[in-house]
Amino acid sequence: MKFLNAIFALSDEQAMWRVQTHDDGEAFAQLVARWQEPIRRLCMRMLGDGHKAEDVCQEAFARVYAKRKDFQHGAKFSTFLWRVATNLCLDELRRVKRRREHPNFGAREDGSEHDLWDELPGDEDTPDQNAVGGEDAAMVRHALMQLPEHYRSVVVLRHYEDLKFREIADVLGIPEGTVKSRMSEALSLLAHALKTSTRGPHRKNDSRRRDALLL
Repeated sequence: MKFLNAIFALSDEQAMWRVQTHDDGEAFAQLVARWQEPIRRLCMRMLGDGHKAEDVCQEAFARVYAKRKDFQHGAKFSTFLWRVATNLCLDELRRVKRRREHPNFGAREDGSEHDLWDELPGDEDTPDQNAVGGEDAAMVRHALMQLPEHYRSVVVLRHYEDLKFREIADVLGIPEGTVKSRMSEALSLLAHALKTSTRGPHRKNDSRRRDALLL
């Protein structure tokens, strides 16, 4: 019991150090327990496909364990994990693009669709749910899925996973200025997509939908 209590008291970095130096399975299991749901949400928001998200999430943790020796002393475990998971999502999106496939938001056996985003647990609403609801929130998510992957990753990490610009820069391996530039361009594309997807009285909500992503 004392050993288990000690494991649960470890920080992410301490647990990863044990994984790295002692191949500690208990410490790695604790990291998985802490981070599995956030990583699954990231994969779902990047890929828009529940089955692929589950597969990529599992692959991310397998990759972290396989690359445990690459973890740098003094680095943040979360950055290491976000980087691995995001890169796997980007690789999958490129494979989908090459096959000319499109992410599926989840088709039932009868051919109808349901929004897998609504199944994602979380303590707080996402930015689109806070500012707009129902049909409008679905429109924001649909517009997000139309973004090129290098824009989508920035928006997801910033506005859904709440990473700071400098953290996103570390995750993606690009300058912070590039992150901010991509964010600005992504928000412009989202605003345009939302504007063209609405008609009549709904147009007055375009700026509100755009502003929701700026929160």
